[in-house]
Order: sequence, then structure tokens, then C-alpha cells
Amino acid sequence: MAKLALEQAIAPEWVDQVFEEHRQRQYSRELLFSTIVKLMSLVSLGLKPSLHAAARQLEDLPVSLAALYDKISRTEPALLRALVTGSAQRLAPTIKELGCPAMLPGWQVRVVDGSHLASTEKRLGALRQERGAARPGFSVVVYDPDLDQVVDLQPCEDAYASERVCVLPLLADAKANQVWIADRLYCTLPVMEACEQVKTSFVIRQQAKHPRLIQEGEWQAPMPVATGTVREQTIEVKGGHQWRRIELTLHSPNDSGDSSLLFWSNLPQSVSVQQIADLYRRRWSIEGMFLRLEAILESEIETLGSPRAALLGFTTAVLAYNVLALLKRSVEQAHRETQPEGWEASIYHLAIQIRSGYEGMQIALPSEYMPVVPVENLAQHLLELARNILPKQVAKSPRGPKVSKPKTWVQGTAVNAHVSTDRVIKAAKKKRP
Repeated sequence: MAKLALEQAIAPEWVDQVFEEHRQRQYSRELLFSTIVKLMSLVSLGLKPSLHAAARQLEDLPVSLAALYDKISRTEPALLRALVTGSAQRLAPTIKELGCPAMLPGWQVRVVDGSHLASTEKRLGALRQERGAARPGFSVVVYDPDLDQVVDLQPCEDAYASERVCVLPLLADAKANQVWIADRLYCTLPVMEACEQVKTSFVIRQQAKHPRLIQEGEWQAPMPVATGTVREQTIEVKGGHQWRRIELTLHSPNDSGDSSLLFWSNLPQSVSVQQIADLYRRRWSIEGMFLRLEAILESEIETLGSPRAALLGFTTAVLAYNVLALLKRSVEQAHRETQPEGWEASIYHLAIQIRSGYEGMQIALPSEYMPVVPVENLAQHLLELARNILPKQVAKSPRGPKVSKPKTWVQGTAVNAHVSTDRVIKAAKKKRP
């Protein structure tokens, strides 16, 4: 099941074709780009502990390990973006056939945010004398919450570059029937004007240093929503742009202590103010995706210090996540009639099943004997295979709300002290009545 989805998402022939169409200075001789993506995918899925281990296990690696690392460290960012967008387009028809509810009917929702990679080990010669942490870069990610897919990505090698600038190439490819949701970091005039130029809509939270307002309209009467009340007004900024400003007043402050939130939007009046407020609440779906990407997959490989190599590792983890999201939807649809309403499959447990059975399947069913499934039949074939999975083995375990604990001040000596767990447990038993 996982292998069928991987073959559709990142088929070797298609990966090599993408390389030829989008390469700039790179070229292929003995080592194909599809081989690199295959090795990195094994690491991202957790099937191999490192790139070195994956390469050592590959029987027909045509180059040395040094040449492999050199090739990876020169991977061009344009190739990474082409891989993500092309793979998402290849999976989209199958996901739509499986069924996906629309968050805002008639609109394609896009949530954009940046993901900064964790610090890497200082294996490069230029980093060995540096005391500070080595940051390999970041990516601005475009996420479709309806499909649960990363549909676009802009890699950036400079960890100190501005996300507001890196998002502009992504907005250049936006469509008229899309609505882009972003945090207050992107509340700048160039970002919102870029949306206007391509006739796409946006919902962006207002920041403290927002673009200067030329004119403000009267606030309309507040309306109740699930989390508080909302009201809106018309605003005008430089360039003659007239947009909507929405204020959401919360019943109780959020985790940051904010009791009211302000959003800017150019959505038409046919989309109500309540819908806009609810849309921004869904922005947190991308934060959950980032959490799953980091916790379940190897998206941040500490041993890859080169920025381009680290970004390649993150991109292959994104490709693996898209495949796991497709498998999750297949399992949920296959068991929808037999499970209670609201039942969800867990990407974490699906990944565990793949890791435990992938090596054995590779031995029992090599790639040359895999059945060729046409794209139009892939959804039905995945459903047939998903029915063989026991729901209880992959069921999601939702946790309850967090219990707030009071933070108390203690001496530093108490924080750094240690105790014997066995003695503490025995002492607690003696105190019981």
C-alpha cells in the first residue's frame, strides 16, 4: 500500500524528468537524481538510521560515498520546489476521489508559514571554529488543509533571510479561487499587494506595525461566534486598496494573553465575517502538520550541515508526509462504515507499520514484480488494501485538555538535585492510610 503510493508520488522516471526540466548547473552522469531522492526517503521515513547507512545497503550505487554527499550538498532549491508541487499534483486526483470535505465551499484554502530547521552538527570545516549554533536554513511552506497536503514550498539557504520576501515567489503562482491564510508576520503591504496582483484572496492577522491606514470606516454591530464576538469595518491603505478588517473578541484570553485578534482580508462580502474568523482558527492546522513532520518523520537531519543537503532532507520528509496523509485518508474511508463517527487513523501508527513491514516486503516482492496500477484505479486499489488493516492498530488516541499547573519558584540547588525513584515510591506507600 505504501509502495503503491510512493510510486505514484515520486516515481523514479518522473523524478529524473523533473530534474532535467528544472536543473540549472547540475547534471547527471552515473548518479541519477531519483537515486538520491530514494535514499533520502528511506532516511526520512525512518527505514534507515542515516544517509550513510542507506547508501551502504544499496547494491548498485554507481559512485563513491564522497561523490554522493557532494551531489546532495549541491541540490538546487528550484528542484526541491518542483518536486513538492509536482508530487502534490500527482496525488491530488486520488485524494479527491477518496473524498475530502471543503473548509470553505467554492474556495481552495492555502495556509502559509515558515519552518526553520534545527541546528546541525558542525562537521563542515568552516563551522568548526564557530561557537554559535549552525542554522542550515528554512522553508516557507504552503499547506492545503482540505487535502492534508503540502502543495508548495520555497526553500531558503540563508537562515537569516526574511520570510516575507521568500513568500513572494509562492504568491506569484496563486490562483483567483484561492484564499491564503497567514500569521501577522506576513501583514505587510508587499505581501497583500502580491495577492491583489494575481486576484487571490487573503486572511492575515494584523501586527502592531501594520501598514498605515489612510481611512477607516465605521465598525458594524458585533455578531456572536463560538469563541466570542466578531465585528468588521472597511479600511483603505496606500495604493487605493480597500479591504476588510475583522476584530474577534474572545471570551477568554488565548495562550499568548490576547483577548482580541484583528484580521485583514480582501474576501468578498459573500463570505461572512463569522466564516473569516473561523477560517483563521484553522490556521493552526499547519502547526499540527509541522509537529507531525518533526515527531514522526526525520525532517531535520543533524548530520547534514550543508544548507542544500539539509533542505533536501526536509523536502523528502514533506514528500513522505504527503504519502502518509494519503494512506491515512484511505484507511479512514475504508473503515468509515464500521467505525464510529469521528474515528481517525493515526499517521504515527501508520508509519510504525510501514517501518516494521517494509524490509520484508522488499524481499518478498521486489520492485520489478510490483503490479502496475493505473492512476485512475489507484484510489480503489488503496481502499481494497486498506480494508486489510485492523482499525484498532492504527486508531488515533486523542488526548484530553491540558491541566494547567502553577509555576512556583525554587532554589537552583533543588532544581539540579536528584532522588532515588525506588526510595520515593516506598516512602509514598508508607504514608498511605
